[in-house]
Amino acid sequence: MSASVSASAASDGAEHLDVLVVGAGISGIGAGRHLAVEHPGRSFAILEARDGCGGTWDLFRYPGVRSDSDLYTFGYAFKPWRHRESIARGPQILDYLRETVREHGLERHIRYRRRVVGASWSTERARWTVEVEHTGTGERTVLTCGWLFCAAGYFRYDRGHTPHFAGLDRFAGPVVHPQHWPADLDHGGRRVLVVGSGATAVTLVPALAERAAHVTMLQRTPTYVMPVPRRDAVAVLLRRVLGERRGHALARRRNIAKQHAVWAFCRRHPGAARRIIRRANVRRLPPGYPVDEHFRPPYDPWDQRLCAVPDGDLFGAIGSGRASVVTDRIERFTEHGVRLASGRELAADVVVTATGLEVRPFGGIPLRVDGVAVRPAGTVAYKGVMLSGVPNFVYAIGYPNASWTLKVDLLCAHFGRLLAHMDRHGHRICRPEVADPGMPLRPLLDFAAGYLRRAADLLPRQGDRAPWRTPSGYREDARLLGAGPVTDPELHFSS
Repeated sequence: MSASVSASAASDGAEHLDVLVVGAGISGIGAGRHLAVEHPGRSFAILEARDGCGGTWDLFRYPGVRSDSDLYTFGYAFKPWRHRESIARGPQILDYLRETVREHGLERHIRYRRRVVGASWSTERARWTVEVEHTGTGERTVLTCGWLFCAAGYFRYDRGHTPHFAGLDRFAGPVVHPQHWPADLDHGGRRVLVVGSGATAVTLVPALAERAAHVTMLQRTPTYVMPVPRRDAVAVLLRRVLGERRGHALARRRNIAKQHAVWAFCRRHPGAARRIIRRANVRRLPPGYPVDEHFRPPYDPWDQRLCAVPDGDLFGAIGSGRASVVTDRIERFTEHGVRLASGRELAADVVVTATGLEVRPFGGIPLRVDGVAVRPAGTVAYKGVMLSGVPNFVYAIGYPNASWTLKVDLLCAHFGRLLAHMDRHGHRICRPEVADPGMPLRPLLDFAAGYLRRAADLLPRQGDRAPWRTPSGYREDARLLGAGPVTDPELHFSS
């Protein structure tokens, strides 16, 4: 909040809401639906800085953009996925989210082009004072709320991560980051160089190869890539036999169990998992292809996220000759391509830097509690949904090793039960506090992905015991958030 606006003065006469949700993406829409259905008497609004809802799925427009999780688990528990494809393309997911908005009357609660620039909590007034900027006019207004629900995810929407590449400014053609794909970029008949090897890169390569003269995926280190069916025949059968809702629910439970089983197997038996993944790659690639050079990472499966390729489309593009993989380090860019550390030169007409995300926790919103600035890295995550010392604040961050939305459904339901508990007992304030100041701490998301390692000093920490240890997956969270009590000795209530 700007220094000129005090929390008490700014909130006088300001519109007050019971819950203010920041972000109208998959998490914010889910939170809005739970509030509308389970707490119809509560006032709430969803603030969205962009012109439309959908979050990531409205922002990302690069060719082939899709989920890398099946939509029976990446979709909501309360809304069946109706498409035949379970690994869905971006426009299908965006339609699904906007249909959810229409079905539950959420449009009237969403306020577009509203960016939160600061939020200040007052214990005396038992409320947040939130400063909001209209992104079109620059006008600033103030809202107050009893609860602040941050559904802004953890990466920056205004820019992606691009490391320094020597000579990149010398390259004569377009240089594009997938997060901001130009609508007028024509790659047809051109040589495209995709720098990166993560989920975005393996999605882009086969999609671009449909029209490009050739696509080269240039990676410094290989990633585990696993072919998966684009359609889930069992889920389709279950919906046909049991009906849409029961079939969806059963398919969801089945796929949750399958996700967990794959992850657990990879962690317990990394050597066997490596061999299985390698065999799957060999079957899909041309005879004699150097699989170990380009598809054998130096780490174990699920140290970083596995890249799923629907129907093996990446391998198909490589097998057809329309795409290739090069594993090497960039020495420098030239006017017409890139020179590698090995001395090899790659020619290109278009460069795509699929080099990852830039993390910004809680939408980059500066928070203050009773006049004191909150430093996220100085807080500890409570059950993976609240922050120590920060009252009436909830955030939505999904799983790095499973479908994001599984966490959102659980935490929204838990939040609803917490609100009901506070109503029954006349509480207005809820604040997690760490009882043991000597508790060992570790990173919030204990995952080796580059974008998380780069942001380790920006994110909250987690402890080594409940309720401060963030559950690593859906099963543990279902016990903690779904079936467990909303009260805890280290969660303090007051009126």
